[in-house]
Amino acid sequence: MRHTAISCCLVLAVSAAACGGRTPPPAALGGNPFRNDTTGALAVRPGDVIRVQVFGRESSTAEYPIDENFNLVLPFTELNVRDLTVQDLRARIRQQYRQLYTTAFVAVTPLFRLAILGEVQRPGLYSADPTFTVYDLIALAGGPSRSANPNRITLVREGQQYQVSLAAAALASATLRELGVRSGDQVVVPRRSITRDDGLLVLSALNTLLLAYSILR
Repeated sequence: MRHTAISCCLVLAVSAAACGGRTPPPAALGGNPFRNDTTGALAVRPGDVIRVQVFGRESSTAEYPIDENFNLVLPFTELNVRDLTVQDLRARIRQQYRQLYTTAFVAVTPLFRLAILGEVQRPGLYSADPTFTVYDLIALAGGPSRSANPNRITLVREGQQYQVSLAAAALASATLRELGVRSGDQVVVPRRSITRDDGLLVLSALNTLLLAYSILR
C-alpha cells in the first residue's frame, strides 16, 4: 500500500508540474488574419502614431496620434486619414510641409500601438515601427522570460487568437508590415509546457516523497 500511495503521489506531482505551465490552444487556427500588405497597400488606423521628422529642423520633428475618428492633427492642418494608405498619407504630409520648408527633407513613419503580453520581461503597450519584426517587438518588452515558448507566439485581434504559423527564421525576417499586424493587436508569448522552475518543483517533490518513504519503510 505504501508503495502504491507513493507511486500515485509521484505521478500527480509530475502531472501537476506539466499542466501548470500549459497554455490553452488558440481558439482558431484556420483564419490567419495576417495579410501580405506592402507599404503602398497598408492603411493607417486609429491608434497609429505618425512620426514626422524634418531633417535640418529638429524642433519640428514630432509624433502625432490618429484619433478614433481617423483625424490626424498636425501643427498647421488637420487631416482625415480614413481609407488612406501609408503611401498616400506620406505624400499628403510631405506636400503640406513643403509649403513651410521648401528645402527640408521630410520623413513620415507610421508607428503601430501594440500590446506585448505573456512571458516577456516588461509586458505592456508599445509603439512599434512597421519595419520591426515580431522578435524586435519582444525585445522592446525587455526580451522573453526564461519560461517563454517563442515557438508558440499568438496574435490576438478583436478577442480572437491566431497561431503565428511561421518558422523561426521567417519570423525573424518578416516585418510587421509584411505580416499585416496593425494597431490594437496583441502579441502574446506563451509559457513553455514544462519550465526549469517546474523541473525544480518536481525534484523538490520527489525528494520530499523519497524522504517520507525512507521514514515509513
